[in-house]
Amino acid sequence: MFGTALGIGVLLALVGCTATEGCVAPQDMVSQLLQRLEGSVNFEEAANPSVLLAMNLAGGDSDGPIHKWLLQEIKEEAVRRAQKDMTSGQVALHVLALLSSCQDPQHVHALEQTLDLIRVLQQKTDEEMAKLEAEGVPNTTLYSLALDTLALCLAEAGGAQGPSVALAKQLLSPERHLSVDTRAMVALALSCVYNYVELQDVQQLLQQALWTVSNSFLDEQEKRNGMIGNIYSMGLALQALEATRKFYAPRKWDCAQAFSVVYADYQQPMAMAQVLPALVGRSYLDVAGLDCAATKDMFPSRQLPLSPKLGTRGIPRASIQVHYSITNKLQGKHFHYSTTVTVPSGSTLLRVMEVAAEENPQTFSFQTEQTSWGPYVTSIHGLAGSKDDRTYWQFLSAGNALEEGVGTYKPHDGEHIQAIFSTY
Repeated sequence: MFGTALGIGVLLALVGCTATEGCVAPQDMVSQLLQRLEGSVNFEEAANPSVLLAMNLAGGDSDGPIHKWLLQEIKEEAVRRAQKDMTSGQVALHVLALLSSCQDPQHVHALEQTLDLIRVLQQKTDEEMAKLEAEGVPNTTLYSLALDTLALCLAEAGGAQGPSVALAKQLLSPERHLSVDTRAMVALALSCVYNYVELQDVQQLLQQALWTVSNSFLDEQEKRNGMIGNIYSMGLALQALEATRKFYAPRKWDCAQAFSVVYADYQQPMAMAQVLPALVGRSYLDVAGLDCAATKDMFPSRQLPLSPKLGTRGIPRASIQVHYSITNKLQGKHFHYSTTVTVPSGSTLLRVMEVAAEENPQTFSFQTEQTSWGPYVTSIHGLAGSKDDRTYWQFLSAGNALEEGVGTYKPHDGEHIQAIFSTY
């Protein structure tokens, strides 16, 4: 298991760091996580472009069946859905995944069609910007807009400078309290655009924003013994610190301390996909410069076989009781319902919700949609979140928002999980 492969002291001793090359985690640590990421690919589910992106950056086997399947599925998905129902951020991720595979996103050929994915991304980014300028919020999120900007910049497509200025102003605004993930993605986008900017006032704005976000990450890391945000935001934060070194110089980044925090038993594919590039001294900024012929030789040996998954069939697990409540005080007829369900120890929150719905479908029915981060709850008790109203179902324990999704979080015995209809 990745979480037991190395002791923290050993990890700190083995992390390599130079001024020019950045920080690199031990190869066996990276290889185990890369193999776990590859093993998470389910051929029955939609391909996740973030997984392909991470595999390419971390030196996955580009000739292997998993890589080939991911690439083909991502191309087909882009042709089928990009213009219809993909968000701008989803299109941007597909662009990054294709760039990292040495594919031209302006000529995506699949299903006997050819699609200019950059044109689609530019159109959707323009829609994000139009709403941001008119209403103060983008069509989706600032995170997605940052991802769009990064993809346009790396594809050298033009159209990235305007969004970068807007993002820098949002980041520097005292009224904005952006999440670690959003600030990190903004930093990656601005770092790319900064290299192409010629206007001095724009360059200074981007520089100020990059200095601010990178130093805030370093401050938080020092105060929290390596942690920035939570374990699921660490991947992008580490990538951002890798990519913005010149903006916080001469201050030094203690990458060994930061890497010690990701000494964790990662199971969530998206979290693994975001942290892997940082562990090999890379970030999403490197996708356009990969040598696809050479990348597969970064970690040529497969001396660490995948651990066999231990079956749990026939092994009884102790039961636990979880208190679960749903509350709406925002829209329509307000409601509050509570129940207590019994599930096997180690069950996910999603299983708790399923049992509650099985026992009382009229009250606790819910719907989900599959995302790159796992199942996302779209509605409970017939009440659905809305992008237009900026509403969603938030899950809390002891008053604190959960840091994991419903498909990953495992409640403990006696825990009270609250689902509260909220705004963002």
